[in-house]
Amino acid sequence: MHQSMFHEMKNYFLQGNMLSKLIFVNVGIFILANLISLVFFLMAASSDAQAIIHWLGISSNPGIIVARPWTVITYMFTHLSLFHILFNMIVFYVGGRLFCQYIGERRLLGTYIIGGLIGGLFFILSYNFFPVFHEYAEISVAIGASASVMAIFIAIATYIPNFQLPLILLGRIRLKYIAVFFVIIDLISIDKGNSGGHIAHLGGAAYGFLYVMLLKRGHDTGVFFNTLFEKIQSLFKPKPKMRVKYSKYDRHRPLTDEEYNKQKIETQEKIDKILDKISKNGYDSLTKEEKKLLFKMGK
Repeated sequence: MHQSMFHEMKNYFLQGNMLSKLIFVNVGIFILANLISLVFFLMAASSDAQAIIHWLGISSNPGIIVARPWTVITYMFTHLSLFHILFNMIVFYVGGRLFCQYIGERRLLGTYIIGGLIGGLFFILSYNFFPVFHEYAEISVAIGASASVMAIFIAIATYIPNFQLPLILLGRIRLKYIAVFFVIIDLISIDKGNSGGHIAHLGGAAYGFLYVMLLKRGHDTGVFFNTLFEKIQSLFKPKPKMRVKYSKYDRHRPLTDEEYNKQKIETQEKIDKILDKISKNGYDSLTKEEKKLLFKMGK
């Protein structure tokens, strides 16, 4: 039974899109971290959850980061509080689905990672610059996907600001107003507690906004991480066991890697132009062929 369950989870992860993969990793680390914390508790260990934060969270002390460099990545996947991960994953799911639909799934990972890195940088710089944080700069640690999630949500809100999101009790609210609300809440909460977390959120938000502004000008700042992940992912894809020769002019033959990549780039460029057209003039401005291509890629 446990083997079947493991097999199903493995298939879900491998076959899911990038959004589901990132949520899967966040939830998996949350469960594992809490199980380890439980073991610490049962063994009457004094550190319990603090040990997990110590090894996976990002420190505001640059010296500790040099000693534990992996934390600049692991911190953005680590949660210990149920409310923390629940809120982050709900916002991530809503914003991430729109991001994949309008900006592109292949750009999600890069935005998530860089948003988290910028959020961590804001956290470190603020705790070592502002006098109010100096006494905590040696010991403060941040965890959570909030900066990455803010980068995703602010990015899509910048890309389609007038898209209306249905909210319980409030009705349909434009994304730009929800984004502004999130930013204001973080700003006014800095002196209320969890200062480092709120500052990291603002760092992620700043990157999400700048990312889309640059993307609209033809600059994709997340292309390195996206390409790197695609190369790593290709290493785990099963290789064909048989080699079949096809005529150069056989339209039914499989595409070569070069032909496939060229076709993929051309299709993505067409989709980007269509999405830009929607952003500027609305969906109704599309031609019949453009709508057909968008519907086909959406499926």
